[in-house]
Amino acid sequence: SYQRFASCYRCFYKLQPEMTRSIYDQFVSQLQTSIKEEIQEVKDEGNLEVLFNSLDKLVEEAKNQEEPAWRPSGIPEEDVRSAMVPYLLKHRSYLRKALKEKEEENRKVAESVLAGRDRIAELQQLIQARKHAWQ
Repeated sequence: SYQRFASCYRCFYKLQPEMTRSIYDQFVSQLQTSIKEEIQEVKDEGNLEVLFNSLDKLVEEAKNQEEPAWRPSGIPEEDVRSAMVPYLLKHRSYLRKALKEKEEENRKVAESVLAGRDRIAELQQLIQARKHAWQ
């Protein structure tokens, strides 16, 4: 404030109060300009304007959500469990489905192998019968 500024330069203020006010106004004006330039440099360097826009977009999208966003509980074990259990259950379901598919495929292949063995046995008997008939 101007009062603090004047109290810091009390001797100068007593001699020339108008000049002190003018110096204060110039100081504040240059300080504001300098701060605005620094903020603009930081925004430009960090590409903050784009990031702030994307943050605003996320906030707008979050307004439409009815359920609250996930927040950590502060207990790492519970946080990991709450994040990993749904994924692991989904993965387990996928693996069970894949297992059933493979078991069904193996069953069909086993039936095919058994049918092939039966056919081979029949052919061997037919060969033996023809061999005996020929002899």
